[in-house]
Amino acid sequence: MRITGGIFRGRRIKAPRGRGTRPTADMVRKAIFDILGPGRSLGRVLDLFAGTGALGLEALSRGAEEVVFVERRREALQVLWENVRSLGVEGRVRVLPIEVKKALRLLAEEDNPFDLILLDPPYLRGVAETTLEQIADSRILSPGGVVVLEHSSREAPRPRGLTLSSRHRYGDTTLSFFT
Repeated sequence: MRITGGIFRGRRIKAPRGRGTRPTADMVRKAIFDILGPGRSLGRVLDLFAGTGALGLEALSRGAEEVVFVERRREALQVLWENVRSLGVEGRVRVLPIEVKKALRLLAEEDNPFDLILLDPPYLRGVAETTLEQIADSRILSPGGVVVLEHSSREAPRPRGLTLSSRHRYGDTTLSFFT
């Protein structure tokens, strides 16, 4: 895997072995930021179900001020930290090694909203829609902010509290953009 754009373009990032993590494909990551548009201020970014950190690291490479990663699996956390260190961005990240539901409650209490929320939950487990509704309820998305969900093309989440602005399909992967 490689960073696809920005100051770290072309830099390799690691992925854990085995089936516990399904990193976002380079092409799909590139598509997210192409759809968001060049020159868009990324500001504060939240990467939920972060895995290797590929989505959040891509955001940092493309100008995000800060990324908060949420990942609870030990093997993925180890690789995430290796990737953060290899890019030298320790001062621009925060890692919450807890469940997403707990992280959303904690972040809501901090009252410091995010401009971009990226999430890549496990496919076909009903987690996507529930998490999107928790995001809407927690009010952690800044006005004008965007939520990008990577999910199975066999799912079509329609959460209450967020508005679907576009969907883009890449084989079995679909990107849904919400405001």
